[in-house]
Amino acid sequence: MTRNPHAGTPFTDSDAEIAAALEDVSVPALLLSCVHMAGPELLDGPLATLRPAGLFLNEVQGYMSEEDKAAARALALDVIRDYRDRGCPEPAPVDAAQLKRMMDWLVCEDVPGEYVPMLLEEMELTGRDERGTEFTSAAADRAKFPVVVIGCGMSGLLAAIRLQQAGIPFTVIEKNAGVGGTWWENTYPGARVDVGNHFYCYSFEPTDHWTEFFARQPELQGYFQGVLDKYGIGEHVRFGTRVTAATWNDDDATWSVAVESADGITDTLTARAVIAAVGQLNAPYIPEFAGAQSFSGPAFHSARWDHDVQLTGKDVAMIGAGASGFQIAPAIAEDVKSLTVFQRTAQWMFPNPNYHEAVGPGVRWALRHLPFYARWYRFLLFWPGCDKGLAAAIVDPEWPDQQTAVSEANDLARMMFTQWITSQVGDDADLQAKVIPDYPATGKRTLQDNGSWLQTLTRDNVDLVRTPIDHIEPDAVVTADGVRHHADVLVYATGFRVNDMVSSLKVFGRNGIELHDQWGDRPAAYLGITVPNFPNFFMLYGPGTNLASGGSLIFHSECEVRYIMGCLDLLIAADKAGMEPRQDRYDDWYRRCQAELSTTVWAHPSVKHSFYKNADGVVHSLSPWRLVDFWTWTRTPDPDDFIFS
Repeated sequence: MTRNPHAGTPFTDSDAEIAAALEDVSVPALLLSCVHMAGPELLDGPLATLRPAGLFLNEVQGYMSEEDKAAARALALDVIRDYRDRGCPEPAPVDAAQLKRMMDWLVCEDVPGEYVPMLLEEMELTGRDERGTEFTSAAADRAKFPVVVIGCGMSGLLAAIRLQQAGIPFTVIEKNAGVGGTWWENTYPGARVDVGNHFYCYSFEPTDHWTEFFARQPELQGYFQGVLDKYGIGEHVRFGTRVTAATWNDDDATWSVAVESADGITDTLTARAVIAAVGQLNAPYIPEFAGAQSFSGPAFHSARWDHDVQLTGKDVAMIGAGASGFQIAPAIAEDVKSLTVFQRTAQWMFPNPNYHEAVGPGVRWALRHLPFYARWYRFLLFWPGCDKGLAAAIVDPEWPDQQTAVSEANDLARMMFTQWITSQVGDDADLQAKVIPDYPATGKRTLQDNGSWLQTLTRDNVDLVRTPIDHIEPDAVVTADGVRHHADVLVYATGFRVNDMVSSLKVFGRNGIELHDQWGDRPAAYLGITVPNFPNFFMLYGPGTNLASGGSLIFHSECEVRYIMGCLDLLIAADKAGMEPRQDRYDDWYRRCQAELSTTVWAHPSVKHSFYKNADGVVHSLSPWRLVDFWTWTRTPDPDDFIFS
């Protein structure tokens, strides 16, 4: 019988080696691994007194005294020693009631029953890939249903893996020369993920090889390359190729997908379905500044970083200080002669001491060897961001002074974030005025800092400029107050065209209507995935699926891909030509999304200059729903939601 891959690899390490490893690990996750090794009675014994006193986002040790942590490690060493001496047997399964007790113990609160199935699925304690699809259609019929996937980033690669597992023929079209999407394109200095990467990986493909808790771009791109290679997806991908148009043919119920390679060779692929996995952060946005074309030095967007340009000893001007600029500035400040950062709006941030921290060897040892340690650690990263952030985003219309906060929870977040910011910049009143936002917390993308960004701003060679830019000259950026800021190099850290959904594609549906013409200024999709008049066309990371309150896009993508696989199974099993969402279901979904979004801080009028909003101040990119709701809605498609042709 095959050993559960999450039960750990047997080991023979000495007591001293184990004790040294335990100094690195998350104590709460360690103790629950001990429950698997020693039995659930541990919960009623020592763990009753060695309970963490609460968990804060990204604080995986919990609030335990140093004495309690030492006692926990001593207890764990005894349990692990015994487990080792017994030959590291695969632990017996733990029943659902005990697992629920373990969840409650870990997070020091009652985990609501509706979340438990979702969390158990996410953790995959059975060792099975819980989000695979059980197909009812015949394998022979699936083999005659070719699919084109557009994009080989995180979600496109995931779709390809699921199609391969289903025995559905597929081709992936990717404009870049390699896999990874945003992690292929964004190679700027300091680029790293802002979700703990032991959670920011496929649920069915965890890894114990991460070297940092928040991995940098090369390691992230390497992860997706490794997954691509493991599943043999590369032979199905046309790299360096763009989709120029996708057209639905009603006569034979197929899609014609026109493509063009980097050397200009064109081709047309025929498919029964198309999955668009082009993302929301793939089209760089550069504002129009008078005189920008006159700049004589190197100028480039952060997502198109020019590594041939040497910054050492140069005066660098960086326009924008959102998520990318936030990472770039600390990475280059020590090397440049001067760095002038032009920021339109200050950013809220929360403290994260692990943001640049290396993963110690003890953590990697525990992930590899201790039964289910990795899965409880993943749970520990997931739970604090599992719908809890949504509470601080909901507007209380009775709350006074809506300019600075929108509810009691939101005001508490504002105070906590403000305290962190002022603790880093000290008594510099001018700098404090620049870096403390004047809008409610979480209203825009909330960043995280271990001190690197704020301390960078205190350097003598770094200047944060909040005055609007008037124009650009050959060797300077000139602000509205007439001040010339000399620059040898100009970096645009100005984000992406988030609200131009699927902007890289021309998609022609039933009766020749183009997707963007149908949308107008209201991009929407039922569950963020399907659109009326576009049969057998599915989107990943589509309208209304970006997350601003927690979770991870990988979790959301796994939900979406499972739903799409269910749709394909319905379509093939019923031997139908096409499926598209009913107009009334689509319209109701859009209405409910907008109604829900209108109750959030993201849509609040006090929040301006947010990439969440379009030019009219309307939010279309974000999901306003709890993760557990989206998970529930996407587990199985409802045939009554669709028109089959």
